[in-house]
Amino acid sequence: MQVNEIDKLILRLMDNTISPEESMYLAKWLEDSPNLEYFNEFIELNQLIQSKRKYDHRYSIEEFVYKSQNSKKLVLKRVMAVAAVLLAFVSLVYVLKGNLTNANQEELIPVIVNNQIIPGSNQAVLTLDDGTNIELGDDHTYASNIANGNNKSLVYHLGKDSQSSSITKFNTLTIPRGGQFKLELADGTKVWLNSDSQLRYPIAFHGDSRGVELIYGEAYFDVSPSTNHNGASFKVVKGDQEIEVLGTEFNVKAYHEDQDIQTTLVEGKVAINFHGIEKILKPNDQAVSHLVNQSIDVRQVDVKYVTSWKEGVFNFEGETLKNIMQVLSRWYDMDVHFENKSLESTRFIGVLRRNQSIEEIMNVIMTTSINNYEINNKRLIIK
Repeated sequence: MQVNEIDKLILRLMDNTISPEESMYLAKWLEDSPNLEYFNEFIELNQLIQSKRKYDHRYSIEEFVYKSQNSKKLVLKRVMAVAAVLLAFVSLVYVLKGNLTNANQEELIPVIVNNQIIPGSNQAVLTLDDGTNIELGDDHTYASNIANGNNKSLVYHLGKDSQSSSITKFNTLTIPRGGQFKLELADGTKVWLNSDSQLRYPIAFHGDSRGVELIYGEAYFDVSPSTNHNGASFKVVKGDQEIEVLGTEFNVKAYHEDQDIQTTLVEGKVAINFHGIEKILKPNDQAVSHLVNQSIDVRQVDVKYVTSWKEGVFNFEGETLKNIMQVLSRWYDMDVHFENKSLESTRFIGVLRRNQSIEEIMNVIMTTSINNYEINNKRLIIK
């Protein structure tokens, strides 16, 4: 198919006028990386130039490129809109696949009774050194001489008291199920905390090292370089594992129910020490520290699948439904029950938005992986 014909298919996708057969063709075409890159560029340019008016087929891709050469800032502002279109397309493809497969089967309608399940939001509880608990998120704000918090983040700064004190004071940030929050430490290190997570950290850093403790959960670290802190390294401790970095970005996942600690390096270099075993990671490496036999495996991964939660996306690449439901239960703060236990091992591939309703999420999964589901209050039953 010629490029111009592909352009028309993409435009019909955006206008919701694309046929099931055309959608399947487009999905197959997008399996090649160069085509996906072209698709991304086309969507960006179209969002930039044509967002307020209907597409005119006289415009070509070259004209789009020419008109947007001096509009890079506007293109960046459209990134989220582009992501939404891409995710909508992925969901659409799965729905269509399910419809084509089950066209001759009886339609099953989920049972929804008093649905109390809602997507997660920005929320956290800050525990001060004296044990005081402070709610953050929604309409809650916090201000002191060392930190300021709003409905999205908590930012520390070096106040006079924290600089002069020789006693290290610690705060703890706890993210409940159904929550997420961003934290900026006193050294400028940024931390994104996923739902059901807890981090303990000093309000100010002293000496030649900077250290925090991930008590449980998942966190993404963007570490302020050691060159900005007289060479002081940064350490993340989780149980018997210690991660030492000089300045880098990485993700650590270690929930209560996990049998291992997963450390995924995005940029830079880190050293991991686990029960005396040391591993050096390079970008796209993931270290899996096994808690049972106290060993470490290192493997190459696609970091976008690991860190997509930070960008508001569920990115499941052949995960089992059991693992997927653990992720969803934390974000939607719900209980999940498999009425058919054999479905726990069923694998699903898909990209979904974290702000979608649980019904939208389950309807997509239902098209390919399960027969039906039921929602009763905050309980999800998979059939």
